[in-house]
Parts: sequence; C-alpha cells; structure tokens
Amino acid sequence: MLLPQTSYWYSNPSARSWQTATPESALSFHRSLHGYTPTPLVDLPSLANELGVARVLLKDESNRLGLPAFKILGASWAVCRALCQRYNLDPDGMTVPRLKEFIRTSVGVAELPVLVSATDGNHGRAVARMAGLLGLSARIYIPAGLSSSAIDGIRSEGAALIETDITYDNVVTLAAESTEGEAFDVLIQDTAWQGYMEVPQWIVDGYGTLFGEIDDALQEQHATGPDLVVCPVGVGSLAQALVEHYRSAGNAAPALLSTEPNTAACIAQSLQAGKPVVVDTSYPSIMSGLNCGTPSELGWPALMAGIDAAVSVSEADCRQAVLDLRRLGQDVGPCGAATLAGVRSALASPERRQQMSLHETSVIVLVSTEGLAANPLR
Repeated sequence: MLLPQTSYWYSNPSARSWQTATPESALSFHRSLHGYTPTPLVDLPSLANELGVARVLLKDESNRLGLPAFKILGASWAVCRALCQRYNLDPDGMTVPRLKEFIRTSVGVAELPVLVSATDGNHGRAVARMAGLLGLSARIYIPAGLSSSAIDGIRSEGAALIETDITYDNVVTLAAESTEGEAFDVLIQDTAWQGYMEVPQWIVDGYGTLFGEIDDALQEQHATGPDLVVCPVGVGSLAQALVEHYRSAGNAAPALLSTEPNTAACIAQSLQAGKPVVVDTSYPSIMSGLNCGTPSELGWPALMAGIDAAVSVSEADCRQAVLDLRRLGQDVGPCGAATLAGVRSALASPERRQQMSLHETSVIVLVSTEGLAANPLR
C-alpha cells in the first residue's frame, strides 16, 4: 500500500497567552504504587548541537512501573477513580492494596468488576496490568495491524484478548458497545465522546505526573526551561495533559509542539481546519500507538487553544529517529522517536523556529512515550 506523503504543519501564535484551570494531581497515588520512581530525563548534547539549541533532554518512558510505556500513569488513576466511584469510596489517599482488600472482602465473586478497553497497544496492556494487581479480569479489544509484540504484551497480563479486523476508531466503538447492559463491566477508555468524559479526564490527570516530574528534574538540576516540549499525539489525551500542565497558573509557558504520523494526522489537520476532523487510518504505520483518526472530544478545546504548533512526520523520518536515538544509547520506540522526527522537521525552517521563539540558549524536552519493546521496528 502506497503511503500518503503529505506533511502537515500548524502554528498558533496566541497559544502561550492562554490559561486553563489547574488540573487534578494523581502524583500522591502514583507514589503509592509499588516500584514507583520518576523516569529519567536524559541530556543529549549531540542533538542539542544538531538542532542549534543549548540542551535537548529526553523524558524516557521505556520502563514505567515495569511496563515499556507511559500509559500506566493514566490507566492506574482512572481505574482507581472509577472503582472508587462505583463503590462510593473516597479516592483521596486510596492505594492499590487498600482497593484490592476492599474488593476481596466486600464484593461477591459473582459481582467482580471486569475492566474493558480498546487499545492500539500500550493502554490496553496498562488496563490489564491494573486488573491483575487488583485481582480482577480484563477484556481488551484490538484493531487490525497491531504488532505481535504488543499483542503478546497484553496477553502476558492475563487479559481476555478480542482480536478484530477493523480500525482503531471502530474498535473503540465495539468495546464501548460490549459493555452496554453488562452490570459488572467498567469501561476504561482513553478516548472521549459525548456522554463519556469522566474516565478519559481521569486518564489525562494521571498523565500529568509525567510533566510534573520534568519540572522537578529541571529544578533539581537548577536548570532553566523548558522552552519547548515536544509530545507525540494519537487522539490527543497526552497532549491535553501537556497543555493543562503548562498552561495552568504558576507554570512556565513553554512552546508546545505535537507530532504524529503523516498517515494519521488527525490533530494537525483538525487544528488547521479549526474543528475536529476524522482521517482515514487504514494505512499502516510503524507509529502504531499514534495511528488514530478522531481527536478526543474532551481534549479538543485545550489543544485548539494551547498548542503552539503541530507537525506530522513520515515513516522514514521516524525510523531514522529511532535508529539515531538507539545509537545514543536510548531505548526508544517509534511513537517516542516521533518527537525527534517532528522537532527536526520544525526546526529545519527558520520561520517555524521563530514561530516557536527558539534560539541558541533554548532547552528542548522530547517526550519519549515508549521503549522499543513496546513496538519494535517492522
């Protein structure tokens, strides 16, 4: 299949002047998880030299709580909040052991909740991991074209895997419909739509821990910045967390750049159009976790108001970024490497560099959302 070659670019000069309410923090809950530690923020001076800036730092999510991607941050908090809501429990101070003990002692075996989700890889595995930690079962729906390593990862968590031959957006619909009329199913989906906003917002709030860790690491280094944060996007949930973190009162207001595949650039095309648009995702992409065709309805207003720029990248440029980062000793999969491919494209243009107010003293943070184990090059 011949891949589309069109690269998309969007910029919003007023983004840094927009502010939103301070998001809910999940940091205390994450700190209570066994094995929690902030993921590394790695200096890459050779990339700083290449891009003509002072520093390039990589937020390395290749080992987040024992999983090869960041998604457990959102899934864990959303599962906790959803179950607390179901059983009328106070989420403040809730931990996984306390929640597991409540379920064990207070919920009958025949009434145990089943966690349900659709996924293009990492989110579904994270939901399945949370089910295992709580002594529950999970049912995970997957689209056509998911890599064997992603499928094996979900299976390794003990989930019931429902394989389909349809696209991601249609799998989301299928998973949601499967829970209708099922009293014990709990849908934990990272895509929002009308009437389903609460759980996706909890997922976004969970992702905020990642950006708080970046701020803490820079503060510990007595470093300035960031001046630009680059984030990969699928439906835009992580990018929503990015915007809500850096556009809330009291935070720095860096430039924010989203990056996604040319083959599934739903965010860049929507931003260009000024309204959400649906794009065809039937083309294969090595950036499988970003192969999404419909922007999150929940995140859209924040993205429209607070993202400085959006760029899409080719398969070849992303593959090269993976290889370059691997040569620098970084465990980065295609979705994570999309940030390097995107910033290279953006900064190759003096006009785009100026739009993001970047210069030789700037500090850039690349968010690498997955390790290569999560999505090997194909």
